[in-house]
Amino acid sequence: MTRETPQAKPANPRFSSGPCAKPPTWSLDTLSGASLGRSHRAAEGKARLKRAIDLTREVLQVPDTHRIGIVPASDTGAVEMAMWTLLGERPVEMVAWESFGEGWVTDAVKQLRLDARVHRADYGRIVDMAALDYDRDVVFTWNGTTSGVRVPSGDVIPADRKGLTICDATSAAFAQELPFDKLDVVTFSWQKVMGGEAAHGVLILGPRAVERLESFTPDRPLPKIFRLTSKGKLIEGIFQGETINTPSMLCVEDWIVAMEWGQAIGGLPALIARADANAQAVWDFCAARPWIVNLAEDEATRSNTSVCLKFTDPRITDGAAFAKAVAKRLEQAGAALDVGAYRDAPPGLRVWCGATVERADIEAMLPWLDWAFHEEIAKVAQAA
Repeated sequence: MTRETPQAKPANPRFSSGPCAKPPTWSLDTLSGASLGRSHRAAEGKARLKRAIDLTREVLQVPDTHRIGIVPASDTGAVEMAMWTLLGERPVEMVAWESFGEGWVTDAVKQLRLDARVHRADYGRIVDMAALDYDRDVVFTWNGTTSGVRVPSGDVIPADRKGLTICDATSAAFAQELPFDKLDVVTFSWQKVMGGEAAHGVLILGPRAVERLESFTPDRPLPKIFRLTSKGKLIEGIFQGETINTPSMLCVEDWIVAMEWGQAIGGLPALIARADANAQAVWDFCAARPWIVNLAEDEATRSNTSVCLKFTDPRITDGAAFAKAVAKRLEQAGAALDVGAYRDAPPGLRVWCGATVERADIEAMLPWLDWAFHEEIAKVAQAA
């Protein structure tokens, strides 16, 4: 049965999981103060970079014990930098439950050729984090952007661990609680929860990570953009705004605007609450319909940012084709852009619910999803 076409549409139909929607108050005019055409090493440029770091610390609630650096190549660059400079001192526990975590496994096993033990879980599930050996170094994603699952808490990570915990938190930072006392390295990219621009990553180092950097020399060549130490000591300037390579000062200003917006609405608690409310709207929608469910099997591990969904109607024989048809119909209607599942993930949809998305837009989009499903399932029934 077809459904009546909805009338109202989201004011902003952008639900991409990266780059993500800009903050609701954003406009090009907010970037008018950018330090363009100036060296990032000039006093003005360094001041803006330092401002970006200081705001990140304040909004994300990063303790003073941890250093924050802006690094090249987005979250990927930050994770690679950590892995190449820190790993190899002891065996490693590699954890993967989605495509990006699997990428870090490939780096550890095939590129760095570490003494690594690999733990995997299928899409929609996570590894038993309590079963890991934390006297080894542990590399894991906090929130699986492509699978819609997250670590529910850091309680199982022991305070007296001997290894380092290296956490890719790119789709968790600013939307989920991150226990920095349990995380020695945290990475994320600007283009996720806060809607910044791409190509810049953030590397957060705790005291134990700094100690490792200053006491361990990897037996591998390190490209210049990965080097965090000089003569056995941490290059402190990196964490004061003296970036390793030239950053885009326009993107830096854009990040400052995002941080100031987050600060103005109430900081981290408000940002988490916005993401929770957005995700809850989608979860409630699914709970009321028999033909769609959350890919995350355990409610405790459901992501509140990258909400991944799968269709369960038994009449669907080609899940990938059906999901693509629904996503295409939503895009053509101007109701939802970029909501198809990640290419390596199970067929379905992925709706970004991070803090820059307005709940009203989620609520306006969902009737269109209901409509699109029934339009496509009618075609399936007719063809049967």
